[in-house]
Amino acid sequence: MPEKTLTIALSKGRIYQDTLPLLAEAGIEPADDPETSRKLILETNRDDVKLVVIRAADVPTYVQYGAADLGVSGKDVLMEHGGEGIYEPLDLNIARCRLMVAGRPGAHLRPGRLRVATKFVQATRRHFAARGRQVEIIKLYGSMELAPLVGLADCIVDLVDTGNTLRANGLEPLEPIADISSRLVVNKAAMKMKSARIKDLVAQLSAAVERRR
Repeated sequence: MPEKTLTIALSKGRIYQDTLPLLAEAGIEPADDPETSRKLILETNRDDVKLVVIRAADVPTYVQYGAADLGVSGKDVLMEHGGEGIYEPLDLNIARCRLMVAGRPGAHLRPGRLRVATKFVQATRRHFAARGRQVEIIKLYGSMELAPLVGLADCIVDLVDTGNTLRANGLEPLEPIADISSRLVVNKAAMKMKSARIKDLVAQLSAAVERRR
């Protein structure tokens, strides 16, 4: 990307849709719809701003290594990434949910070593270590609710919004780990090299978030 260009990394889906109105209030609108366009780099109505559309789990990595100056990432993804090489200046207060231990009633209270199924390996390990619990973590990439039902795990760690999927499978939230929302993240080098423009954008987005409270 040209030195003058600000590159913002976004992922398709809920985060993208919730971020669009905030960007619009900051005067940034994409020229193409990522849901229908095959382009991975999207032009905007501003010559100096580009959007790159990538997997949600990759946003912090692109920002860390400077492939994007800024990005929007869920706190759950940032907790797994560790936050190296990036600043997290703003909670956008969108895509809100909770990271929870879930399972059959009382499953997390069972004595001995727990087997926990999750894709949030680092957050899960830190959570149970802080409580002095030994756990065996089984990494899965989807359909977490199935793991306790077939005996693969005692409980799961997953994002919970309404809790309807848990209830439909005879499970319930057992223990909160973190409140999750999407955050604006900034590459540390870009914050120095493009300081004025990034700070201006952060201020505009912050004002947009406040107006929506």
